[in-house]
Amino acid sequence: MTSSFLLSLTTFAYLLCTFLYLSGTIFRYRPLLGAGTISGAATLLIQTAGIGLRWVESYRMGYGHAPLSNMYESLVFASWAITAIYLVFEWRTGQRALGIFPALFSFLAMAYASFSKDVDSSIQPLVPALKSNWLIAHVMTCFLGYAAFAVSFGLSVLYLVRKKLPEDSNPSVFLPKASKLEWLNYQMVLFGFLWLSVGIITGSIWANSAWGSYWSWDPKETWSLITWFIYAALLHARNLQGWKGNRVAWLSIIGFGCVLFTYFGVNYLLSGLHSYARN
Repeated sequence: MTSSFLLSLTTFAYLLCTFLYLSGTIFRYRPLLGAGTISGAATLLIQTAGIGLRWVESYRMGYGHAPLSNMYESLVFASWAITAIYLVFEWRTGQRALGIFPALFSFLAMAYASFSKDVDSSIQPLVPALKSNWLIAHVMTCFLGYAAFAVSFGLSVLYLVRKKLPEDSNPSVFLPKASKLEWLNYQMVLFGFLWLSVGIITGSIWANSAWGSYWSWDPKETWSLITWFIYAALLHARNLQGWKGNRVAWLSIIGFGCVLFTYFGVNYLLSGLHSYARN
């Protein structure tokens, strides 16, 4: 199918994007960073077309649902969301050297979706629990939050690296000052926290309509709440306790570890109402 070809193409396009951002930073060559931005934007457009075509193809097959219903489709959307959020972030800040991690995460998500034997890329009919108008709202808001936390993770790692570099060192020319990275990281965490909060709320409403209960302590729900509390603690500590610097960066890294477990660990290691995500 055309959508499968386009989405497979984005896997290699994100690898190229990662290479350009990394090379531009290592060799301190701005044209390579600019090429990374251009390739990232072009890849996002191709991926958007692929997602749209997959949606159309599902209607042609008689299923007619948004491409957000299984592991493959959620990985595709996750990579799309990471790139989209980062490109807007880059456009607003003008900091192109920060694109290494977002491009890498988008590539890894698409590579896993495309080449893992555990992921079925076929278009499938919805299970009864997913036949709800809340599907798009819940999945999109949660993954926008997860994508922002992925960007935040990258900013946290770069902050820790930047702290170890002398202010006048050559690599620092391509990286903002540590204080700037800390501020950008805070803004990204706040953005992701708001979307995750909306995602949990819409998920609760969806759960009530599907299973008759707003909250059932399903493993996915529980770990989503744990993730929410970690980022809530980060925002509380920074705004009310004056935490900054390394402590906030490490807490952001821990939070993203919980995001990964919520998505991958729960799907493969724990059973519950969200076990359909294994498909």
